[in-house]
Formats: sequence, C-alpha cells, structure tokens
Amino acid sequence: MPTVAPLDLAGHVLAVEFLGDIPFFANANGTFHRLDGGEKVCEAHQGMLTAIRDPYSDSLISGGEDGKVLRIAADGSVSELATAPRKWISQVAAGPQGAVAYSYGKSSLVRLADGTTKEFPEERTVEGLAFAPKGLRIAAARYNGVSLHWVGTSAKPVDLEWKGAHTGVTFSPDGNFLVTSMQENALHGWKLDSKPGAEARHMRMTGYPAKVKSLSWSIKGKWLASSGAPAAIVWPFQGKDGPMGKAPLELGTRANIMATSVRFHPLEDILAIGFIDGMILAVRIADSKEALLRRPGKGAITAMSWSANGKLLAFASEAGDCGVVDISA
Repeated sequence: MPTVAPLDLAGHVLAVEFLGDIPFFANANGTFHRLDGGEKVCEAHQGMLTAIRDPYSDSLISGGEDGKVLRIAADGSVSELATAPRKWISQVAAGPQGAVAYSYGKSSLVRLADGTTKEFPEERTVEGLAFAPKGLRIAAARYNGVSLHWVGTSAKPVDLEWKGAHTGVTFSPDGNFLVTSMQENALHGWKLDSKPGAEARHMRMTGYPAKVKSLSWSIKGKWLASSGAPAAIVWPFQGKDGPMGKAPLELGTRANIMATSVRFHPLEDILAIGFIDGMILAVRIADSKEALLRRPGKGAITAMSWSANGKLLAFASEAGDCGVVDISA
C-alpha cells in the first residue's frame, strides 16, 4: 500500500495542483494551503470559486466572489491580474503567451500579457472556458452550445450549437475535438477538424447516472476519462472520428459508489479515480489492473493532481479531508 500524508483542512477544498513538487490546496474560504516543509497558508480571496494550474507557467490562476482574478506563484506570492467589482469570477482559463481568460455573467474576457483586455459578449451566461491548444482561441460554454473566439481578430465567433445547458468545456490535446459537460447526465462533443465552412460533427456521450463533474485527458490525448458513474467512464479518441460508434471503457467499477474525480498520470496511461466515499484507485488502461491508493475517508474526492514525475498524487475532498499519496514508496 502506498504511503499517505494526511492533511485536514476546515471546509470545502475546490482544487489541488502541484507547482514543482509542492501541492497547493485551494480552499473555498479563499486560502491556499501548500505543503512545503510543513503547511503554509497564503490568503487570496474573500471566498474562492475556482482555481486551476496554468499549463504554460509554474503558477495557479484563481477567481473569487470578490471579483478578483489572481496568479499564485510557486513561492506562494499572489498577484492580481484583473478585478471586476461586485462580480463573481467562477470561470478562469490559462492560455499561451501569458493570456488569461475569465468570465462573469454573459461576458468572456481575455487578458493578454501586456495587460490589455478583450471582451467577448455572449447571449447567455458563460458556464465554462478553455483555450485551444494551438493558436490564441477561446471556447465559452453556455446554454445551447459553445462559442469559439479568435482572440487576435474581430472575426465573428464560430457557434457550435446543441440544445441544453453546457456547464464545462475542454479541447483535446491535438485540438481536433471539443467536449462539453452538460447539466443533464451527458457529455457532448464536436469534431473540429472539418473543412472550412463544413459543419462540425456531433458526438453524443450519454448513459451516465449522474452529472459529469470531472474530466481528464490522457497524456497523448488518446483517452478522455470522466466521473458521473460507479466507475470511471473512459472514451476512446485514437481514431479520426473519436468515440463515434465506439463504447467507452469502464474502469474501477464499484457496485453503486460514484466516481467523483478523475486524473490521468502525466507520463503513463494510468488513471487515478476518486470516489464519493473518499476511496482512490489507480487503474492501468492496458489491462484494467487496479491498485488501491487510499481507503475510504470522510468526504467525496473533489480534486486530484499528480506531480510532474508521477510519483506523488495529491487529493482533496469536500470535507477538507486531504493529503498526498507517495506511490514510489
């Protein structure tokens, strides 16, 4: 059994991410707790709503009830990127060239590295944001679909329509697919690499017993793992048509205990699966072999993150029942 270093925090932990070998736990009360030779706390927001890792720099981006968008560096220092008084910043995304996106109400905003900001109005409330892996392009999930904006031009957005509320959005690592989580128990996808002017092809990914709240791409983008069932549902994206006409894998199946968080290993096709009872499994895609990383705990697993070398897995729960698993032990 791997060794687990526990960390008990008061309240709901939204996210956990590594900067170097140091895990940062983002607490809904507005603080970041980092384990760096002991627990250290940095004050960030008056109420935190979201926190993500910037894939282009060694930092985190967060948004809060105080209308602030912040960058948190590896040493715990906090800098303000944007502020929108009396607005709640519940969606943020980090892009290339120092670009950061955030949203409130019916607006998506992109702050460029030089401090200039571009605003992209939507007809409905923005529920999710993601940068494309190539080019400065942003996707905004909303009711009835997704809007795709090129940040550097004034061209009209590309609208990907599908009826229903889209609550989150992610690009495949190669940029050929876009997938949203929905208010209903489903994912929806579009194949984007169609010829200019051609309509994007739809991918319906349904059959979940609960809402999908966690998504994770494998290192080379061959698989997309999702929560929302009593197993991790893992869709194949190897072929040019993605999961169209293919059944997903079901990994780490447990009779009636929901998977609430998924996170792929950074170097191998191994998936960490967190469950509603606090248990964590690691499952290898190739042969579905399982390893128990953590026994059940107090609360549902809300987030997980691997260190860059894949030897440490940090986890967070809705009850503040957190920790770090050392799988090299």
